[in-house]
Amino acid sequence: MIVESALDIQFPDVFLELSGFLPDSRLYLKIEAMNPAGSIKFKPALAMVDDLEQRGLLRPGSRIIESSSGNLGIALSIVSNARGYRFTCVTDMNTAPATIELMRAYGAHVVVIDKRDTNGGYLSMRLQYLQDRIRADPALVWPNQYANPINTMAHYHTTAAEILKEFPQVDAVFVGAGTTGTLTGCAQYFARHRPETEVFAVDIIGSTTFGTPPGRRHIPGLGTSRTPAIASLQHVTDLVMVSEHDAVQACRRLRDSHWLLGGGSTGAVLSGVAARAGMLRPGSVVVAISPDLGDRYAGTLYDPGWLAERGLDRPTAPAGLLEPAGSYSEAH
Repeated sequence: MIVESALDIQFPDVFLELSGFLPDSRLYLKIEAMNPAGSIKFKPALAMVDDLEQRGLLRPGSRIIESSSGNLGIALSIVSNARGYRFTCVTDMNTAPATIELMRAYGAHVVVIDKRDTNGGYLSMRLQYLQDRIRADPALVWPNQYANPINTMAHYHTTAAEILKEFPQVDAVFVGAGTTGTLTGCAQYFARHRPETEVFAVDIIGSTTFGTPPGRRHIPGLGTSRTPAIASLQHVTDLVMVSEHDAVQACRRLRDSHWLLGGGSTGAVLSGVAARAGMLRPGSVVVAISPDLGDRYAGTLYDPGWLAERGLDRPTAPAGLLEPAGSYSEAH
């Protein structure tokens, strides 16, 4: 394969069969790291920048600003560099140092917020800083991944369609809920093109995205402390709440059984799959989406000292990887 631009280096149809994870069903992990940004966020980053360009909101020399816990920041750093825009990423203390270094390596200016909001996270404080910057400098362009429908549609046209192309009879899809673009795009796509497919949303305990109780979180990319405008449980079969500890344990299991380092979001999704194994019909074809891999978290998620300092080396409640996690209906 020969490509003319690094932005064209994308392999979205890689699925790793996880034999042994589910006793009576076939589980496939959709690997979304096979692109220059190393994560699923490359898709909405490209789509949102393309849309802003088509609407004339981005011109040569424009400056972009966005809030991100890491992966979208890396993706926008790459796309901005390629398109000739200056980019500022507003992130926080939970972001892995390697992620911040990657953004800076691609030419981004990185602002790290160190004050938590009232829900124990950083998102509201990041957005407050961002909005203050825009008020002071209206020429800044904010893609706003939290409210931009292009975020949802990027996954409707790519991620969900790629799954159905590979598995026309897919029975269940498990999707992590961060800013919820992947979740809403997949839920809408399967509701239209294969309504028999059950879509499970996986969120982290402490996230308030869907009205669940707030709590301090440490792993970037998992949950939010403020509900994104695009968030919705419409067309979602079930919302599974898992702990950060169980996400870490699932990452270790993936590493030790299939020799792959997954990011925290991948661990959370696999923990959600295990928690809902009893709801799956025997012989089901199940796809879990892996937003990124774990190489950039080697010094955090896979560091025993880092985990111990944050209490993530032990369960915070009597729960394990294969025990039931919390569940909330669409009404919540």
